[in-house]
Amino acid sequence: MATVDDVATGGPPEHRPRRNLTGYWLILPGALWLLLFFVIPFYSLLAASLFDPDGSVLTGYDVTFHVQNFGNAFWDYKEQIGRSLLYAALATATCLVLGYVLAYAIAFKAGRWKNLMLVLVIAPFFTSFLLRTLSWKLILADDGWVVDVAQAIHLTDALQLVNLADGDRLLATPFAVIAGLTYNFLPFMVLPLYASLEKVDVRLIEAAGDLYASPARGFLKVTLPLSMPGVVAGTLLTFIPATGDYVNDQLLGNTNTRMVGASIQSLFTKENDYATAGALSVILMVIIVAAVMVYVRKAGTEELV
Repeated sequence: MATVDDVATGGPPEHRPRRNLTGYWLILPGALWLLLFFVIPFYSLLAASLFDPDGSVLTGYDVTFHVQNFGNAFWDYKEQIGRSLLYAALATATCLVLGYVLAYAIAFKAGRWKNLMLVLVIAPFFTSFLLRTLSWKLILADDGWVVDVAQAIHLTDALQLVNLADGDRLLATPFAVIAGLTYNFLPFMVLPLYASLEKVDVRLIEAAGDLYASPARGFLKVTLPLSMPGVVAGTLLTFIPATGDYVNDQLLGNTNTRMVGASIQSLFTKENDYATAGALSVILMVIIVAAVMVYVRKAGTEELV
């Protein structure tokens, strides 16, 4: 006769269904991958940030839990950190404006050309990141037509007012770095936006028009809120890698546009200052995680219900 405990637990032990372990086996490869290529490297990076700053590659480093490394790294490279966050934010905002228009056109206006336009969006990925960045040196060259046009329409003057250009030049300026970031990370913005916009029911937009909403009001009240998951995903996929990027800074900028990624790369590979490099990397990671948590809390999909 079944007892109360047997009824609550699904019957006698010999008749209870066995727990299906298939799900655990499926996540095992991913868990091992994260362990090998995220957890262990992160532990190594955290240990490096606590090295004795008096150590060296020749004499070796000791983990002395020298937490002052974080304070020294932050104050020594606070300008590069702030510059990286600013450049990444400007590039992300530019990608959002350009990417939203492009994703909207593909989702609602492309028709039979939709697949072709999507291929064109991801086509730059078939070329090396380095080559794509180097191409901007030719585009923004001092004797190029882009600079001539920018001077003719007084774009260079406007950029000088906001400290994004130096004289009549575009190359080796903050504008060039931001332009390179925007170009290289634009597909990361377009694809999530397209995925969200493509799911929007066109009948909802038509209903807004039937209720005498103007196109602008219908966009703000219907299309934009429904596409917010794509906006959030796209901005995160753009802002996070752009903050730590150093290729665009080194190829398109100058010493006054140095970003924190370039400083970390130099500290690790040229100056062999592992303690400062590790501390600076951890600081950047903490800042990004904090910013992402605040952003997702304020603009995340959980508030869109």
